[in-house]
Amino acid sequence: MRVKGIVWLGTRTARFDEMRDFFLEITGVAPRDDPGLAVFDLASGDRIEVLDTAVGESYMEAPVVGFLVEDVAAARAELESSGIEFIGPIHTAAGSTWSHFRAPDGHVYELTALPGHPAYAT
Repeated sequence: MRVKGIVWLGTRTARFDEMRDFFLEITGVAPRDDPGLAVFDLASGDRIEVLDTAVGESYMEAPVVGFLVEDVAAARAELESSGIEFIGPIHTAAGSTWSHFRAPDGHVYELTALPGHPAYAT
C-alpha cells in the first residue's frame, strides 16, 4: 500500500454553523449544503466535510482524515493483516470508495480512492 496524499477531512461538531462559516472563510469555497452537512470541494480535488453531531457517525470524536490510495480493498486487506481494526464495510458513492479504520492511537482514519484525482499522476 502506498498513500498518495491526504484528500479528505471530515469533522463532526455541535457548532455546525460556526464551523461551516469558518471553513467558508478560510477556503473561499462556497459549500454544497445538505441538512447537517457542508461539503467544500477544493480546487486541488480535495474535500472538507463538516457534519452536525446529529448527522455524523459517533466514532468521529475527532477530525477524520482520508488517505488517498489506489485500491481501497487491497489497502484494507494489507492493514487488516497487520491487526488494524476496520469500522464497517467498504463504501462506494459518486465514484469514490472509502473505508474507515481505527489506528493504534484509537482515532479513526479513512482509506479513500478517488478516480481521476491529480495525486494519482505522481
